[in-house]
Amino acid sequence: MSKNTPQEFGKLRAALWPIHGYELKKFLPMGFMMFFILFNYTILRDVKDALVVTAPKSGAEVIPFIKGWLVVASAFVFFFVYTKLTNIFSAEKLFYGIVIFFIAFFGLFAFFIYPNRELFHPSQDFIQQVQDSYPRLRYIVAIYGIWSYAVFYMMAELWGSVMVSLLFWQFANEITRTQEAKRFYALFTLIANVALIFSGETIARFSELEHAEGVDSWGVSLRWMMGTVVVFGAITMFIYRWMQKNVLTNPMYYDAAEAAQSKTKKVKKPKLGIMESLKFIFTNPYLGLLAILVIGYGVSINIIELLWKSRLKEAFPDPNSYAWFMGNFSKYTGIVTMALIFMTKGVVRKFGWMTAAIVTPLIVFITGGLFFLFIAFDQEMTLFMENIGLVGFTALMLAAYIGAAQNILSKGTKYSLFDPTKEMAYIPLDQESKVKGKAAVDVIGGRLGKGMGGWINQGLLLITAGNAMTIFPYLSIIVSVVVLIWLISVKALNTRYLAMLKASPESSK
Repeated sequence: MSKNTPQEFGKLRAALWPIHGYELKKFLPMGFMMFFILFNYTILRDVKDALVVTAPKSGAEVIPFIKGWLVVASAFVFFFVYTKLTNIFSAEKLFYGIVIFFIAFFGLFAFFIYPNRELFHPSQDFIQQVQDSYPRLRYIVAIYGIWSYAVFYMMAELWGSVMVSLLFWQFANEITRTQEAKRFYALFTLIANVALIFSGETIARFSELEHAEGVDSWGVSLRWMMGTVVVFGAITMFIYRWMQKNVLTNPMYYDAAEAAQSKTKKVKKPKLGIMESLKFIFTNPYLGLLAILVIGYGVSINIIELLWKSRLKEAFPDPNSYAWFMGNFSKYTGIVTMALIFMTKGVVRKFGWMTAAIVTPLIVFITGGLFFLFIAFDQEMTLFMENIGLVGFTALMLAAYIGAAQNILSKGTKYSLFDPTKEMAYIPLDQESKVKGKAAVDVIGGRLGKGMGGWINQGLLLITAGNAMTIFPYLSIIVSVVVLIWLISVKALNTRYLAMLKASPESSK
């Protein structure tokens, strides 16, 4: 059977389902693995927020501290241990061991730790006393007061980075041939969004379950959701084992010698440190502008999310209602992202690079501005809505929904327009700048963007000893400045990008 696929499909088939019948035995189990891993991740991501945000003496303000300290530290520890274990165990045994470790914790949390949380956590009175004594450290103290929830948050974050970014893609890159990857990987993106939709609906349904009076409804919902995570984790291991026995033993689908030879041919990507990356970017204005784009997205989204989740707690104060909202949010994120990916195909070709690249910062600016408006003038906006007949629609509730729309549209345009245009911007560069430049922008942009947003949130909370609404005026100014710089950088980068394309030898072809 020929594996030269481009000529073997019609245009519609190539766009929607570029998979040969004989490849289903390999593609489908990989697709189901990704579906179940990301299904679990969505449940864990939404549950972790519901736990820590709605917990007593806590709030959305604890998230920057958990992410900045616990999650970062645990990631370093995990990858240190993982590198040691790779010298002892096979990749297959490591996969089973890591999945069992995760699902055992999540099952233990739902069925033992959470029901007995009062035994494990210090008393709320004690936490309140310490917070009153050290107001600037109130959210750090709050983490201690709900330490098991913070550990759950940390483990949920690790599931995303370990199971998705490390184990799944490591496995996929190992067994997928280059010609297969060109067709398989685009569909994996589609599967990821389908998983978002189904898992979001599952969260919403479990959060709406009716219970007898006196029953801890959130505890019951939590057990259903974590039970699903455990079952789907076990199914993922079963599929992985099935592939080891029935797919990877067939040379038609996988040849170990061929894979090893392919690895040796691959150009090793440089791993630049922070200082090397900074030096490389600062000596190249083009890469510097690219880094500003990535940093701008990371900083603005992290800051807006803190404010949005603090409003969500006010609008949906109990964990079941909060989880219900987040489940629906995840579902619509998947739907809108899929729609935008299909709708925005050809935007660059028809309207140019700048039009496609500027959509995301404009979306953040417009929707973020609306969100800030409802926060800053909540009483006036509530009164205005009552005057026009929208009784019952408070500014707080609308801020929660506008914040959700802002988040959904920002993420949707990031995946459909921002990421593709960012990758296109590397095309006119010379080979060294392409390889080292991408590594530098990924290090600086990815880490610094998320990190700066978290550091700003932490710093202002510690300095003011306040909450998200206390620091809202400062955050709104910072976001406005960051997005403005982002917009200016898009225009400046577009000028350089077009000039380099014209100067490129390939432009005449």
